[in-house]
Amino acid sequence: MQLYKNYIKRPMDFIVATVTLIVLSPVLIGTAILVRINLGSPILFKQERPGCHEEIFTLYKFRTMTNERDAEGHLLPNNKRLTKFGRFLRSTSLDELPELMNIIKGDMSIIGPRPLAVEYLPYYTDEERMRHSVKPGLSGLAQINGRNTASWEQRFQDDLNYIANITFYHDVKIMMKTLVKVMKRADVGEAGVDTPMDFDQYRKEKQKASLS
Repeated sequence: MQLYKNYIKRPMDFIVATVTLIVLSPVLIGTAILVRINLGSPILFKQERPGCHEEIFTLYKFRTMTNERDAEGHLLPNNKRLTKFGRFLRSTSLDELPELMNIIKGDMSIIGPRPLAVEYLPYYTDEERMRHSVKPGLSGLAQINGRNTASWEQRFQDDLNYIANITFYHDVKIMMKTLVKVMKRADVGEAGVDTPMDFDQYRKEKQKASLS
């Protein structure tokens, strides 16, 4: 396990991500054009996320939401700015393709715990924080076990189970199951509708409940 984790996983990530980026370049170019037509610019959505050892990096994704604002200039809620086209990108995972650049750069791995919001960092338990002991992934055990409709407890437990068993066989198995999920568009929830609330808000609510 240590041989694969320490010496094989990173070179394999680089090779697979580079080849995939080249093979899917027509898809990326086509998607970029459609994003520009349907949503305008910028084409890419960039956001800071915590990586390995909680080092912050810039995550790249295709935009899926508009920049619509209210009369006071504030952005409208996510569910108001997420278009039908944006939902299609998310359900097919096409919005995730630019993350191949993050993998090539070394910010991410193909398989690992998904990189979550920086705002969540103060709310992890010491055990949950262990998910940052490895590079975050394009997909992971939590994603094949429920994608973004799973509870936070289930997601974090899956992340910890993955970290305890990083092997070539396990990574390939997750890759294959991820492809099946993507093709079936399975377990895709719309944020704020049929997915758990943001983790920081979720943990605050639990803390309030424990004190009442």
